[in-house]
Amino acid sequence: MRRVVFNQKGGVGKSSIACNLAAVSAAQGYRTLLIDLDAQANSSHYLTGLTGDELPTGIADYFKQILAGGPAGKKARPPITETRFENLHLITATAELADLQPKLEAKHKINKLRKLLESLSEEYERIYLDTPPALNFFTLSALIAADRCLIPFDCDSFSRQALYSLLEEIEELQEDHNEALRVEGIVVNQFQPRAALPQQMIDELLAEGLPVLPVHLMSSVRMRESRQVCTPLIHLDGSVRTVRSQHLLARPGVSARSARRRGAGRDTLV
Repeated sequence: MRRVVFNQKGGVGKSSIACNLAAVSAAQGYRTLLIDLDAQANSSHYLTGLTGDELPTGIADYFKQILAGGPAGKKARPPITETRFENLHLITATAELADLQPKLEAKHKINKLRKLLESLSEEYERIYLDTPPALNFFTLSALIAADRCLIPFDCDSFSRQALYSLLEEIEELQEDHNEALRVEGIVVNQFQPRAALPQQMIDELLAEGLPVLPVHLMSSVRMRESRQVCTPLIHLDGSVRTVRSQHLLARPGVSARSARRRGAGRDTLV
């Protein structure tokens, strides 16, 4: 399974969701890899506690090998970091990705990540990809390389219009580059259960046939603590109700229909 977590809008909990689902997968006994493709390196910090120059070169090192070409480029492989959590490995991001992007675009290296993931799939049962909050080279590479996509979504009118555009762009990418990519669902984030408008918007999206998952994620003190101490929630407090929802979302093939059958409800995550 190669799952990308993506939304062009920032601040929707993309990195938190990617890291926590990867941590749940690893805790279930699956060899799990998270690849951070965002130059902000939020996922890398979350899973290591490191920042800036402390972070390994990670995926940037792989792309530099690709750009160098020759025998080294053909055998390119990024350094992989073993996190302190069993079964969970990480390919870190660094700020250097921003400088590499135009060079990679100029040399049309959009399919290199897919080839890397095909190789890594022999070593890892589940691969998660955290992407930048923009439809740039690294995000397109991830969508081309993945076979599943989760879309975090917060309930406001601007996000709704952006969601329609995003789904259209994914559909076009499926047709042109990756027919195997499947949108598993839209994860409602920062849900306000006492406000009428968010639920109304969710009902309208469902009526339009959009794959909105019934796991509605709200703000959580424990989740903020989790990020502060750089420890996924399952390892910080596995007894909280949130972790049950994370187990559900971590399942390959999660869908709005399957989630409802299993009785998922509103929970906290981001």
